[in-house]
Amino acid sequence: MKVKTLLLGAAASFAMAPAAMAERGSDGHVNLIYWQAPSIMNPFLSGGTKDVEAASLVLEPLARYDETGALVPFIAAEVPTLDNGGVSEDLTTITWKIRDGILWSDGTPVTANDAKFTAEYCMHPEGGCAQAAFFDGVKSVEAVDDMTLKITFNEPKPNPYGPLVGVQSPVIQAAQFADCLGAKAPECTEANFNPIGTGPFVVDEFKPNDVISLSANPNYREADKPKFATMTLKGGGDATASARAVYETGEMDYAWNLQLAPDVIQKFEQGGKGVTLADFGTLVERLEMNLTDPSPDVPEGERSTVARPHPILSDIRVREALSISIDRDLLVEVGYGQAGRPTCDLVPAPLHYASMNTFCLTQDMDRAKALLEEAGWTDSDGDGVRDKDGKKLSLLYQTSTNAVRQDFQALIKQWWEEIGVEVELRNVDASVFFGGDPGSPDTFQRFYADVEMYANNYNGTDPQQYLAAYRCGNEPRPASQWQGENINRFCEEEYDALIDELGRTGDYDKRGEIAKKMNDMLTKDSHTIVGLVARGRVEAISTTLGGHKLNVWDSGLWDSAEWYRIKE
Repeated sequence: MKVKTLLLGAAASFAMAPAAMAERGSDGHVNLIYWQAPSIMNPFLSGGTKDVEAASLVLEPLARYDETGALVPFIAAEVPTLDNGGVSEDLTTITWKIRDGILWSDGTPVTANDAKFTAEYCMHPEGGCAQAAFFDGVKSVEAVDDMTLKITFNEPKPNPYGPLVGVQSPVIQAAQFADCLGAKAPECTEANFNPIGTGPFVVDEFKPNDVISLSANPNYREADKPKFATMTLKGGGDATASARAVYETGEMDYAWNLQLAPDVIQKFEQGGKGVTLADFGTLVERLEMNLTDPSPDVPEGERSTVARPHPILSDIRVREALSISIDRDLLVEVGYGQAGRPTCDLVPAPLHYASMNTFCLTQDMDRAKALLEEAGWTDSDGDGVRDKDGKKLSLLYQTSTNAVRQDFQALIKQWWEEIGVEVELRNVDASVFFGGDPGSPDTFQRFYADVEMYANNYNGTDPQQYLAAYRCGNEPRPASQWQGENINRFCEEEYDALIDELGRTGDYDKRGEIAKKMNDMLTKDSHTIVGLVARGRVEAISTTLGGHKLNVWDSGLWDSAEWYRIKE
């Protein structure tokens, strides 16, 4: 079948870059800075990019995506396809072979049972796995033998590269996490902070929301890698300090996610000690509209369900008014310059899957006001704030602490006040906001606000898992330890049906059509997700750091085993 070959026969083989030095650890120490400090080293318990990327230094999936978006093997010996027999003809199974001789950092062999256990860990009904969408449609996972893993799906799965693929869905060691299943998962502090992995580095000391000290994995599969003997990942501060530490002082070799105004980056570059890497992928800065009542007076078990609709935002006319009152061109100019593009969408790339909607790109204050009037929100007492049935049109708008995001908040607050909305702003330290702590009321998953703003993206070039996150039942709630990717509690039977249809559709053009329809349901048709800016990924690296290639399809640290020190 031609369509199957198109989707499944083009996986790339992984060719390592030439070694720059002769032996492991020969280039000493390397410093990384993440202004959003990692809170945990287990990506299954946090949807925060900072945590996922930090963990990727230690934990690896069966396969992940290179800088071109091609799927390449890591723990696996090769990527299964129809052509090599790893994917069944009926598309209901995928069989992975573990790479020969691969060891955990403690020296024990990696087996298919570890991969099987990982799937069970994430799929546990009481576990609250932050990456559950990667296992959507999985019927069973079987360790055929020590080196062979077979995943069976409920129905034909033309894109079977979800479970244990990509930086968000790595393999964890069964022995280390054996007592951490279900509701016990968050309690396993030692395992969650110091995972045993197959990646190039091991954790020596983890200080949550502060610093991670790592050293070269003595059992890494390539004897001459990594080149750096030790690594420090410093967290916290802000994007400005991160940039200065690379460009000007030279204290740091790599700075992640430089969410700074373009003129600020240009000024820093004059320091001469660092260079900027930037490219566009699937990262979108957006507003999430809370569809359920976030009031603390609502019992926790009820708040996260559609049974308690939001008293204001459940009306689509209000959500649309909030969206079209925003000047996205100005946001791009203020926040990102050439590293940003105005967008209405959740999926901005690749073009095959991108709707390229324009419905929100022209600010329309008159239309926004008319929509609020139509919805019954009027300024009855002349105080400038609309009201209805004795209730003020008042919203709490939260995001993480960052200069660009606070600029966005100020502008959006101004525009919303112009159409009669009272706006309270709140910003939360990024380490807390994206931390995933089930006990914290301030995480983006908990969403104790009306509107929140952040950005994330998906691995690879196919948005199937990303879009599947909005399935009914995938909302964060007490029973899931407040994990789950359906942040705004969106729930539509038609959307769930499209998730299933995308999962079983092999035709490339048809997949694009379905994905666009799903994007439109979340954005244009419901204004549940309000796209603002399609952001380029921006990193800074030292002029003395070699071996790194910017990757917008995976973790920024995807090739850390290849890094080396450039000698003068």
